[in-house]
Amino acid sequence: MLSKVKYLGDLRTESVHIRSGQSIISDAPIDNQGRGEAFSPTDIVTNAVASCMFTIMGIKAKAMDLDISNSTAAVFKEMRENPRMISKVGIAFEMIGVAAEKDRVILERAAMTCPVFLSLHSDIEKDIQFNWK
Repeated sequence: MLSKVKYLGDLRTESVHIRSGQSIISDAPIDNQGRGEAFSPTDIVTNAVASCMFTIMGIKAKAMDLDISNSTAAVFKEMRENPRMISKVGIAFEMIGVAAEKDRVILERAAMTCPVFLSLHSDIEKDIQFNWK
């Protein structure tokens, strides 16, 4: 078992990762009858894309003896109605620690192989940007 999800009431859940015991609270967004006091389930999906892309880049960077620590990503999401679903994922990476253009291209290409990114429905618009410092 990966996790256990408990419905807490009032459109809120708590997910517990079985192996680590770490937990995540999710809340329905304000525009969908929720309190908006935590990540919504669709926020978690969108955020997972950025986390996954960082993980894949981190694996590749480590193999190349590069360090991308302290790089950040601004994550954006657009929703559509009918059916209510994510319509656009936007991620703007602010990358540091890599000077060579060749290495940057390798890391960007690696990021695009992230399994979460590849699992997004083809109808979802994807806007991924890498800004290197």
